[in-house]
Amino acid sequence: MAERGIDVLLLSVGADLPYLTGYRAMPLERLTMLVLPGDGPAVLVVPALEAPRVTPRPDAFVLEAWEETEDPVALVAARCGAARRLAVGDTTWAVFLLALQERLPDAAFTPASTVTGELRLRKEAAEVDLLRRAGAAVDRVVARLDGARFSGKTERQLAAEVAAMVVEEGHEASAFSIVASGPNGASPHHESGDRVISPGDAVVLDFGGRLQGYHSDITRTFFVGDPPPRFREVFAAVQAAQEAGVAAAGPGVPAQEVDRAARGVIAAAGFGPFFMHRTGHGIGLEEHEAPYIVEGNTALLEPGVAFSVEPGIYLPGEFGVRIEDCLVVTGEGAERFNRAPRDIHFAV
Repeated sequence: MAERGIDVLLLSVGADLPYLTGYRAMPLERLTMLVLPGDGPAVLVVPALEAPRVTPRPDAFVLEAWEETEDPVALVAARCGAARRLAVGDTTWAVFLLALQERLPDAAFTPASTVTGELRLRKEAAEVDLLRRAGAAVDRVVARLDGARFSGKTERQLAAEVAAMVVEEGHEASAFSIVASGPNGASPHHESGDRVISPGDAVVLDFGGRLQGYHSDITRTFFVGDPPPRFREVFAAVQAAQEAGVAAAGPGVPAQEVDRAARGVIAAAGFGPFFMHRTGHGIGLEEHEAPYIVEGNTALLEPGVAFSVEPGIYLPGEFGVRIEDCLVVTGEGAERFNRAPRDIHFAV
């Protein structure tokens, strides 16, 4: 904070708050905010009815619970005092930021990620261990799905089954479950619907969960029956691209080079226009966080930085293929969190 000229850090809903305090605020119309000055005690301002959810940490922060008839914005503003440069959590609700700007007209506001982003980017050993455990848990889900019956089920039904497996295999909650069958696979973020899966369908499964606050994220592409040559050709290109992206990752490598490595393989195979998203995203307390593995991101990867590598090819009206692993940069290269086979997976 001192290096960046920040007088007070203000954190509300989002991942920064639990990163520093261990408490994840519910996204409510009632304000929760950590007031962390450059010097002096940190104060966690919470609604009184939420206070029982906070694990006291007197060594880290003072808990200040506000009653329903109090104005929490006034409480936070008072705690800021004469501070002139405030860093506000990136996911703070606009209504609270606007109210604070009105109460503190002489203060300048900047995103808190200018401080917290660099801290959260490099995972510590305990964080890497949780990401490793989460990755192993979704690997077990993939193993349960191999050879399973997909045909006759709707995407929505299969998505619910996958979400239940994510919890059964050790996550505290399922974060998302995408099942995109047949032509729906050409939409990277397809919302699982009522389409019935049939023999001859390619099925993209992208799912993950939260384990002690840290996330898993994996994608594997299944085929119901015997894949035709066209599918095998596309799959081989994605498989090679994913391997190239992972192989490119390592300490001192610009993030965009991982994207270039994966994208180059797909372009060389003639499918360049059909890979329309970035190659990956950071993972940790959020499903998507820095760094983003995309052209233009010249930031150098460092040991402890965790992210996904997930190239795909999406052919409108036909099918899609995506393969995704999450990994962490090490001193020598990168360690995958996911070990599930990256070949074609089969279902019936």
